[in-house]
Amino acid sequence: MLATSSGAGRTNDPARTMAEILAVATHEFADKGLSGARIDAIAAATRTSKRMIYYYFGSKDGLYLAVLEEAYRRMRAIESDLHLDDLPPMDALQKLVAFTYDHHRDNEDFIRLVMNENIQRGDYLRQSRNIQQLNSQAIESVRDLYVRGVAQGVFRPGLEPVDIHSAISAFTFFNVSNRHTFGVIFQDKASTAKAQTLKREHVVDMIQRFVAY
Repeated sequence: MLATSSGAGRTNDPARTMAEILAVATHEFADKGLSGARIDAIAAATRTSKRMIYYYFGSKDGLYLAVLEEAYRRMRAIESDLHLDDLPPMDALQKLVAFTYDHHRDNEDFIRLVMNENIQRGDYLRQSRNIQQLNSQAIESVRDLYVRGVAQGVFRPGLEPVDIHSAISAFTFFNVSNRHTFGVIFQDKASTAKAQTLKREHVVDMIQRFVAY
């Protein structure tokens, strides 16, 4: 049986503690950026201490990098469960685009983290030993369904998997990243509730038209 720390009501479970810290830190960094985020606030929200956070993650920068890696890891883990190989190429592409759209729409913190890291010019992701490996499977999945589609005559040849991945990311990312400014400028409902700058079915259709023969 796991021991419980006295007075704090916390379970002596390092994995759980780290997961809680990452969850709270994700929102803190997404909301305030690296410079504005406060370790004190993260410690208070997780009922832990700055000392413990530094013990697990080394520093504020170390925690920020861990948050970035975990955000990408979660997305890629869900992608791997889509079973795209079980579907015809066009259906697989539609499912991938729809998933990416839904994921970004429902995880604004992920979008804000990526936006903040771009402000940092990718300096922290560049320090990661895992980020390339975490994301290589995403390109391989696109490559596999694209090669099958070309072989079956439903996808046009000459595209690179990273181009398809970039196009999917561009539309689905913009849908969230620009919804507030887009809503203000065009006075529509894009800035309220869930992101809806671009309609889901339109994004799926545009990507299919881009790849189709």
